[in-house]
Amino acid sequence: MAELFAGQYHALVRLAGLLGADDPEDIVQEAFARLHSRKLRDDGAALGYVRAIVCNLTRKRLRHLRLVRLRRPQPPDPVPDGEYMTLVAERHRELLAALDRLPRRQREALVLRYWLGLSEREIAETMGVSPGSVKTHASRGLAALGKALKETW
Repeated sequence: MAELFAGQYHALVRLAGLLGADDPEDIVQEAFARLHSRKLRDDGAALGYVRAIVCNLTRKRLRHLRLVRLRRPQPPDPVPDGEYMTLVAERHRELLAALDRLPRRQREALVLRYWLGLSEREIAETMGVSPGSVKTHASRGLAALGKALKETW
C-alpha cells in the first residue's frame, strides 16, 4: 500500500484535478483511506480500485458543489444610510402635502389609481363619474403635482 501511495499519488492528484476537483489532494487522500479500510483479494486490483474511487469522489464533489451554487441564497439588499432615509421621508412628506393641496376629485382619482392600483372603470364606479372624467381628473392632478413638486425638488 505504501508503494502504491508513493508511486501513484501525484498521478491520481493530476487525475482528480483534470476531472475538475477543486480539492484534488483531499480526494486522493480520501481514496487511499477507503482503500486502506477495504481488504482486496487481489493486490493488483488496488490501482484500478483507487482510480475508480478518485473518479467517483470527484463526481460526487462536483455534483454537491453544483447543487450548493444553485441553492445559494441571494445577498441581502443593501441598507440605505440615514441621510438617504431622511431625504426619502422628506420627499414623501412633500408629496403628501402637494397631494393634500389638490382639489378633492383630482386627489381621489390619483389615490385610487396609484395607491390602490384600480383601473379607470373601477375608479369611475367608485367616484360615481364617467371614465372620461377619471382621465381628466387624473391628468390634471398629475400635472398639478408635477408642477408643485418641481418647485420644491
